[in-house]
Amino acid sequence: MRWTESLRFRLLAGAAVWVALALMLAGWIIADLFQTHVRQRFEAELTNHLEQLAAVLEIDADGKPALRQPLSDPRFRRPLSGLYWQVGESAATPLRSRSLWDSVLVLPNDRVENGGLHRHDATGPANQSLIALERFVLLPERAEPVRIAVAADRAELAGVTRAFNTTLALSLAVLAAALIVAALIQVQIGLIPLSRLRGELTEVRAGRKKRFDVVMPTEIRPLVEDLNALLAHAEEVVGRGRLQAGNLAHALKTNLAVLANEAGMLDERNARTVGAAMVRQVELMRRHVDHHMARARAAAARSVPGISTPVPDCVAALARVMRKLHAQAGLDITVDTPAGLLFAGEREDLDEMLGNLLDNACKWARGRVDVTCRAEGGGMLSITLDDDGPGLPDDCREAALEPGVRLDESTPGTGLGLAVVRDVARLYGGDVRLDASPLGGLRSVLRLPALGM
Repeated sequence: MRWTESLRFRLLAGAAVWVALALMLAGWIIADLFQTHVRQRFEAELTNHLEQLAAVLEIDADGKPALRQPLSDPRFRRPLSGLYWQVGESAATPLRSRSLWDSVLVLPNDRVENGGLHRHDATGPANQSLIALERFVLLPERAEPVRIAVAADRAELAGVTRAFNTTLALSLAVLAAALIVAALIQVQIGLIPLSRLRGELTEVRAGRKKRFDVVMPTEIRPLVEDLNALLAHAEEVVGRGRLQAGNLAHALKTNLAVLANEAGMLDERNARTVGAAMVRQVELMRRHVDHHMARARAAAARSVPGISTPVPDCVAALARVMRKLHAQAGLDITVDTPAGLLFAGEREDLDEMLGNLLDNACKWARGRVDVTCRAEGGGMLSITLDDDGPGLPDDCREAALEPGVRLDESTPGTGLGLAVVRDVARLYGGDVRLDASPLGGLRSVLRLPALGM
């Protein structure tokens, strides 16, 4: 199995990707915020130094700028320390910090209004990259304003930012590893129910259990319930199959014995009589087989989702067949079926049930058979067949639905047709009943489950 087909790998890979992306974005934002903060603090410190320089600046007896006292930061007195001040124009610098040694700050030739503040990028001693702040101050003893500047090495700012970024990267890496480990533990714990389900599947396949344990998380419980329902349905189908096979074997056993006895009595003198009896027994066995096959098919199709049969198509096709089959009787077969009516079952079963009922109506009708289909409440539909034949007395209608019962021996048949209809209809959750017809004959009402009603 490839790793990409593993649910555990997909969850962990997804968690790792999102953790990495989230922490990278957070790291970039935090680093940018820190860099901005450090730069603002760096420039605020330079501004403080510049204001201190302006505060201690005065004009000496010779009319030149001088400091009443040195600035407080000792870095101004250490050569090439990275922190510098300067008073006056760079072309002829009268006053500067000891840290500049024999260098001067080369500043742009611009004019700043008294009290205004300019920021410049400059080059200092030993080619240091500097950030410089300058302003012009007006001293009481001097008519012209004096230009003062303070500069600091940009490397200090870069060093602080670099150290913070290194610490931040290591911290985020440790956090990412911790989050991935936490995701691994979470995935392991979250997939425990699936592992249990797999173990129970092994138990079910080995025959040590018949059902899955339904004590599962709410997300998996519907799946477990569906699997249990599927197992119950399969067990029920197998049980019905065994029962149907036993019933079929029992039904054929008697008929085969009769057929064997008839075959033993067969000779030239009674060939016609015995042959007809054998044909009847074969037909009876065929009807038994059809009966039990229909029951087995209906039992298997019941509760299977998605099976549907258009009722109008089935009724119309059977009506055409019956018109041809009973053409000599000249029957008027009318059909009233709304469009879109669907039977929730197999087409073969609907043909079996409707074919038996319609054939029975055509056999006894004098000239008219009406077929009416309607949708009913509760997800059911009804198919009503009326004929204008002699009908059936009330006390004979229930008996006519029993297997093997023939109320008129002069009419060809096996006595299984109506019994098949009732058995198959009941397997689908429906039923069939016989009643008096407004046409004067028999009314057959078949109720079956409908789809989408």
